[in-house]
Amino acid sequence: MRILLTNDDGIHAPGLKVLEEIAREFSDDIWICSPNDEQSGTGHSLTLTQPVRLRRFGERRFSVTGTPTDAVTIGLRKVMDGPPDVILSGVNRGANLGDDITYSGTVSAAIEGALAGIRSIALSQVYAREGMGDEVPFGAAREWGVRVLAPLLDVPLPKRTLVNINFPARAPEEVKGIRVVRQGFHDYSRGTVVEGRDPRGYKYYWFGLQAIEHTLDHGTDLEAIDEGYVAVTPLQLDLTHHASLGDLGERYAE
Repeated sequence: MRILLTNDDGIHAPGLKVLEEIAREFSDDIWICSPNDEQSGTGHSLTLTQPVRLRRFGERRFSVTGTPTDAVTIGLRKVMDGPPDVILSGVNRGANLGDDITYSGTVSAAIEGALAGIRSIALSQVYAREGMGDEVPFGAAREWGVRVLAPLLDVPLPKRTLVNINFPARAPEEVKGIRVVRQGFHDYSRGTVVEGRDPRGYKYYWFGLQAIEHTLDHGTDLEAIDEGYVAVTPLQLDLTHHASLGDLGERYAE
């Protein structure tokens, strides 16, 4: 099995090291192509207004000066000598739950893989408090990663779908199990924008996420994580609201 690893936290991120440890339980044919620096919150963006540069760190280990989408695209088209069987993105430092997935570079890397017709899985480690930086504990992801991935590596997945995995902010022995759940939603009306002033006296604004309220609907990824389970969520790339097609079509009928 050939596996391509990527992330949005950068080539030197601790979570990427954890992901490589997990992936090597399944294969020795491991390739890495990730952003050179942290690209959190970049979503499914593609670099178009400047060149993207490729840097080699060792055998089958590369980074790009761009986004997670850039990394997957260049990994597939310029780095690897053949397509991978699986793309794994992560392990992200922090949750990618609910509608956060629309911002997530981690999930977007998996989206790019799904668009290329490759089985793609995003993995994220939830942590309990803000300001932890690289001190985020990845124990749950490290201990549960193989158990969660094993059934996903050969299960049939429809075209243009991917799987999003989140590990709870608990010690490995405190994780209760694995749940397959739907995507939940946040209340972004309570998100914060922190205002400050730089050393030259100019104002700046920094987006803060700590005040976002979680809506713990039953059967969602948010509920599963809150209750101490690993959350596994299948996602689709078809954003069409099919129920509205008929009504809107009638409004334009002549």
